[in-house]
Amino acid sequence: MQVLPCIRLARPTEAGAIAALSRDCIETGLAWRWTPARVMRSMRDPATNVAVANEFGAVLGFSIMHFDDASAHLLLLAVMPHLRERGLGRHLVEWQEDCARIAGSELIRAEARADNAVALAFYAELGWQVTARVSGYYEGRIDALRMEKRLSA
Repeated sequence: MQVLPCIRLARPTEAGAIAALSRDCIETGLAWRWTPARVMRSMRDPATNVAVANEFGAVLGFSIMHFDDASAHLLLLAVMPHLRERGLGRHLVEWQEDCARIAGSELIRAEARADNAVALAFYAELGWQVTARVSGYYEGRIDALRMEKRLSA
């Protein structure tokens, strides 16, 4: 049995590592939008959870979720490339889903690059449904697939 690192809310000192992981693993080929300053703004937003999987002081993965009245929006999710397919991404998503249930959310939404087959398969495995394709969502060049997941009590 594999032991997964603890998931917890991110600390301000981790904003740079989160932003770098976003730049290198999510925003590849795009302008860097999730800079340390933007990550810090999310950390300070009381309606947003910035969670990390941290082990021995290193950020191994992260997720950012924003909460509305009855729904939540998974803004970003990334895991260090050499640690993928070990359950860490699932653990991060499930942590955020638990938070969403506690907050009274019935639905979680997200977008993923249409050209990222691995991410799309990951979300499908977790029960997410594709609801729409958005042409040019990323910088007018790359399509996104909108997805959602209904939460059970």
